[in-house]
Amino acid sequence: MGLLYTKFYMDFDEPEWKQISNNPIVFQTQKDNVILEVEDTAQKLYKLVFKNGSKFNMFRVTGKFRLTWDDDDVV
Repeated sequence: MGLLYTKFYMDFDEPEWKQISNNPIVFQTQKDNVILEVEDTAQKLYKLVFKNGSKFNMFRVTGKFRLTWDDDDVV
């Protein structure tokens, strides 16, 4: 399982992502090769590429956001 922490809330474009749950917050890709750029708490930039139907979870944790995904969903 992939895991990153960021200080920034993330919002996703409608044609590429769809929010499928509010509690917990879960987004799902709507097409192949959706790119997501994330800056972690150490200010390192990650570029993740997701397959169609991939899910991305976001949890609020004291002053930051915990982002998780299934490694099989990343190209």
